[in-house]
Amino acid sequence: MIAIHRKPGWALSEALATPEDVFLNRRAILKAWGLGALVVATSPLSGTAHAEAERKPAGNPALYPAKRNEAYKLDRSLTPEEINSKYNNFYEFGGDKDIWTEAQTLITNPWDIEIDGMVDEPFTIAFADLETKIPLEERLYRHRCVEAWSMTVPWTGFSLAKLVELAKPTASAKYIRFETFNDPSMASGQNGFLYTWPYVEGVTMAEAANDLAFIVTGAYGKPLLNQFGAPIRLALPWKYGFKSVKSIRKITFTDERPVSFWEGLASNEYGFWANVNPEVAHPRWSQAQERVLHTGETVPTLLFNGYGEQVASMYKELESEPLYR
Repeated sequence: MIAIHRKPGWALSEALATPEDVFLNRRAILKAWGLGALVVATSPLSGTAHAEAERKPAGNPALYPAKRNEAYKLDRSLTPEEINSKYNNFYEFGGDKDIWTEAQTLITNPWDIEIDGMVDEPFTIAFADLETKIPLEERLYRHRCVEAWSMTVPWTGFSLAKLVELAKPTASAKYIRFETFNDPSMASGQNGFLYTWPYVEGVTMAEAANDLAFIVTGAYGKPLLNQFGAPIRLALPWKYGFKSVKSIRKITFTDERPVSFWEGLASNEYGFWANVNPEVAHPRWSQAQERVLHTGETVPTLLFNGYGEQVASMYKELESEPLYR
């Protein structure tokens, strides 16, 4: 089959991609709630935990960098890695943006992923095996945080649709529920009382089948750094960033719509759909514009983060849920 690549409306120039230093601030939200000082309750790691944290990361460096898929281009420069890797949301380790230091206690090797629910046969697969079972590719994607900042990232991984094919769901499955790890001894943020762990997210089967839905195993030409959600995360570039769940441990196929982590905490502010929509303000700030992390420039936000050509048809029936289009 001959692949014909046409530049879509969402395409950005690579010169405009967000630097990695910047990618890596939800603290503003917590401050607005008056909870900033409460988000992290820490406990020292035992000597054993420190030793385990020094294990070799799960990702196989020999598989990176993967060949870039030129169908996924940008009209913004890439966010430099030195910015992206030190400006992160990862509430398992606390609410600050410089969470990358705390995230180094994340132990990713070994790492197993459980696949269950409405599938022909539930199974557990080691990340090391999954990483080699499906060919990897690199894609340049926009990333739009609900906090109204944005970046651009070179993710490595494979389409979510390929993982669905591997899982062999039954015809009754309507949603996919993703669950992260839950280990307060390893993740200081999980010692607090504000949140219900583990972090949960979900998509419809139709969303999972969309080619933009991407399982991420690496970034910037190498295996994922801990603060990016190692060793495996999701990337849904047309949705707000909190939908792109990190450090996935369990994938469940179900006929019940999952209640996601932030939706369960504040459903008036964070919904299941969470599609980027500049016309619908967050209850506490506008979504009409966004700050590009690595340039500091303020630019207009695009509907579906600029990916409308690829995804708009999936949401024709959602007029009754305008907040999350």
